[in-house]
Amino acid sequence: MDESPPSRVLHIRKLPNEVSETEVIALGLPFGKVTNILMLKGKNQAFLELGTEEAAITMVNYYTAVTPQVRNTPVFIQYSNHKELKTDSALNQRAQAVLQAVSAVQDGSSPSSDPGVLDLAPPPSPVLRIIIDNMFYPVTLDVLQQIFSKFGTVMKIITFTKNNQFQALLQFSDPVNAQQAKLSLDGQNIYNSCCTLRIDFSKLVNLNVKYNNDKSRDYTRPDLPTGDGESANKDHSLLGAISPLSAAAAAAAAAGRVALSGSGVSGVLLASNLNEEMVTPQSIFTLFAMSHLNGQKVFGKVMRVTLSKHQTVALPREGLDDQLLTKDFSGSPLHRFKKPGSKNFQNIFPPSATLHLSNLNQCIPPCCCALTLRYLCSSRDGVGEDDLRLLFSNSGGTVKAFKFFQDRKMALIQMTSVEEAIQTLMELHNYDMGGNHHLKVSFSKSTI
Repeated sequence: MDESPPSRVLHIRKLPNEVSETEVIALGLPFGKVTNILMLKGKNQAFLELGTEEAAITMVNYYTAVTPQVRNTPVFIQYSNHKELKTDSALNQRAQAVLQAVSAVQDGSSPSSDPGVLDLAPPPSPVLRIIIDNMFYPVTLDVLQQIFSKFGTVMKIITFTKNNQFQALLQFSDPVNAQQAKLSLDGQNIYNSCCTLRIDFSKLVNLNVKYNNDKSRDYTRPDLPTGDGESANKDHSLLGAISPLSAAAAAAAAAGRVALSGSGVSGVLLASNLNEEMVTPQSIFTLFAMSHLNGQKVFGKVMRVTLSKHQTVALPREGLDDQLLTKDFSGSPLHRFKKPGSKNFQNIFPPSATLHLSNLNQCIPPCCCALTLRYLCSSRDGVGEDDLRLLFSNSGGTVKAFKFFQDRKMALIQMTSVEEAIQTLMELHNYDMGGNHHLKVSFSKSTI
């Protein structure tokens, strides 16, 4: 499809069956006012109209880097050819009633929609009770504060464990903010496929916080003690190491995931459960030019990735790392995603069995004999399909399919599994093809 010019009307495709209007509206809420919606449930599609074109552009740009999800299912968002939505109220009655109710929450007024369509009675309390289901990763008080502050001023939070479940009480300055947060975040995941938010109104209307520590916080009283005799008047940033999430990260949380990078967020990740016999600093450097890596199998082990409490990776003094466990890549010329906002950021996709190869207009030189690669090409003809199939096969995988693009400077190569694709990417991305030209390998969103 030809790419449409920017419009405040967005076309959303591949929605899961039985998706509700509220879930679709929630995709747009973090970016601005939602002014219209048209559901095409028979086609698993919808049109969402935002209040301004700027809000729509922000939403599309954000979801270019972060895959939008509804009910843990990836969906696709693009600009519509329509500049505004003209909906038949008789055919779109339910969606319009939901939109009216959501608009009432956004405006802080009392909704007049059919209560049978959406339960948005006047909020009973500014305090929300939050339960975290499927808590695969720890959720801190600061994470909650930064997610929920997108919807208004968070005044107080108390966290506790009850019935073996992590729970929290969170107080907004205004009950309407609590209602909007509940509407947008209830049922969403903080991290992919885990840490699900279950939100309801509390019977309490005011929280009594005695201490400012990692279990409770009164943001209106920074002078409160920590409970160990010390003053709490100090930095309480995320995990004690990073400043508040950017607006984009908060938007990601509202859409069902927390961004692990971006303005104001620590650049350090903790990767664990690695195959210590196979993984090297170089292979991790290559792989982490990619994203969506938590839970992927690498060299037979499921890798876990989460935020680290550290802001930097401390390098040992020169000559002390005799096991080659650390390496500084800050000066490497081989970064794919070093320049913020570059077009390469649009090509970050989750690991898949199909790899995208580029920079193929150079010939693989004879020095590749170490990989038993035949020297079949000439500098005039460039690298051939047989050469690439053999190169990837000798890297420990099995090539299932191959396809050149028309100009033969790019190609798709499909391995038999995602794990094989990850391993061959780690070994062959930046592979020297001679003349200081390097093979570029990335995960593809396409299949052969």
